[in-house]
Amino acid sequence: MHPSSQYRSMPGWLYLMGALTAIGPFSIDMYLPAFPSIAAGLDVSRGEVERTLAVYLIGLAISQVFYGPLADRYGRRMPLMLGLTLYIVASLGCALAGSIESLTFWRFVQAVGGAAGVVIPRAVIRDHYDTQQSARALSMLMLIMGLAPILAPLIGGQLLVLTGWRAMFWLMMLIGVALLVCVIFVMRESLHPERVVLLRVSTILSNYTALLKHRRFMFHSLAGGFGQAGMFAYIIGSPRIFIEIYGVDAQHYGFLFGANALALILGSQISARLLRSRTPATLQRGAQHVLLVAALIALAIALSGQMTLAMLMVCLMGYMASQGFVNPNSAALALNEQGGRLGAASALLGTVQLTSGAIAGLIMSAWQAQSALPLTTVLASCAVLSWLAGRRARRES
Repeated sequence: MHPSSQYRSMPGWLYLMGALTAIGPFSIDMYLPAFPSIAAGLDVSRGEVERTLAVYLIGLAISQVFYGPLADRYGRRMPLMLGLTLYIVASLGCALAGSIESLTFWRFVQAVGGAAGVVIPRAVIRDHYDTQQSARALSMLMLIMGLAPILAPLIGGQLLVLTGWRAMFWLMMLIGVALLVCVIFVMRESLHPERVVLLRVSTILSNYTALLKHRRFMFHSLAGGFGQAGMFAYIIGSPRIFIEIYGVDAQHYGFLFGANALALILGSQISARLLRSRTPATLQRGAQHVLLVAALIALAIALSGQMTLAMLMVCLMGYMASQGFVNPNSAALALNEQGGRLGAASALLGTVQLTSGAIAGLIMSAWQAQSALPLTTVLASCAVLSWLAGRRARRES
């Protein structure tokens, strides 16, 4: 199961895990260029539309704690099929929404369904690989799922021009159907019978309590989570900053967004290669230093009032490239020693990360300044917290 030749060839199941994981960023990023159009079409403010994304993140965060125990009891396939079915129905609801309240509700339900694609692939990878190999697998997974942030805004921008914003949710529904078919007919169960955990309230509470008390797990989760929170703050705030403040055309927004996604992909792939000779902890530590420096430089320029679009892009790409190191290595380190409760650990890891992202997103949607200062402030705060959590996690080792 672990030979390096098989690992380098990247097995087919790992591609499917990447596609399942990608529905999260795809569902987030595709409708970003449509924020102004949705606001106009539903006759609401931009902040209300931005909050539909924050609510989506909240739905992802809350629901993951339920998928973990399900995946540890009934295997990896059944919860995936359940989640994808819910995702398909909710995508249809979003496409037909006639009010911001309806869109917000269905986005929440869509997140509850899509959360299965966030939690379970991490557990499947850990079913197959040890810590070092899973860190590389998670980095390679980011290559597949990283295509979503590049392609989604570009596709969304074109659909917006050709057919309007509702077509984006119709496309999400079709993608959900395709993935459900693949899970039913292609995916094999990876949970070994001896690792099944009975679905009892006492067992679930015991697992989560033990995880919350496990300092290395929590601090590594927070290290990746705070870094990801900065990324989500950028995702939520970027349509307003790029389109409204810097005057980028909505149809071209995807190119700037894709450049930052490409930086994330490159960072993750360089990390995967370096893991052949370096440990996840070493790469995590170095990347967090760069993450912190990039965010603090961005904040300093914004405070000086001299921020240009080019300067902002350089800082953002530095942050995203660093996050390409921080996220997979932090996840692998967090899941280490959690073999008997991988589903629960993966779920709590995702909940911690997305809760951080949702809070950062809500701050961005509430802080409606006509400058890059809100974004750079949140980025710097998240980078500092990520650096502190990573440092504490290494002290606990």
